[in-house]
Amino acid sequence: MHIRFDVPADPAYPGRVAAALGSVRLRRYGYVGAVLAAVGAIGLAVSRGFAWGEQVSPLWMAMVVGGLLSMLYWPWVRLRARRRSGRYAVEGGYDITDDNIMMRSGSESGGIAWDGVDQVRDTREFWIVYVGRMPATVIPRWLMSAEDAETLRAFMAKRGLLKRR
Repeated sequence: MHIRFDVPADPAYPGRVAAALGSVRLRRYGYVGAVLAAVGAIGLAVSRGFAWGEQVSPLWMAMVVGGLLSMLYWPWVRLRARRRSGRYAVEGGYDITDDNIMMRSGSESGGIAWDGVDQVRDTREFWIVYVGRMPATVIPRWLMSAEDAETLRAFMAKRGLLKRR
């Protein structure tokens, strides 16, 4: 297998990559925030029924506000990453073989050996490549030909790397 494709110098591309990689790490903040907000709301409602409820209300309100802020952290970071990364738009490319994934961006280049990849997650726009538990890079499917994308999907499935969301 040998797949080669270019990445255009699109100002939106680095933001999409940052959002994809950030969503993997930041999704848990939304879940924790939802739990905090729910527990805070329940605690606030229950404490109103007791005489000591007025003294405890700031605690429950702080949990609700903290939960809401935690849920808003992920979208805020994604929006900020998209806005800031536009200036990093440079031409690049991928060269994927049976042995490794080579990436180049401007004058920089790097690679990941398939033997070091633990899993690949399938998202709407990218395949997110994990080395250990951390996302290492993304492979943009829409920039590949349909035949190359299917070849790579089959290769990753054969190696047992491809995981669904």
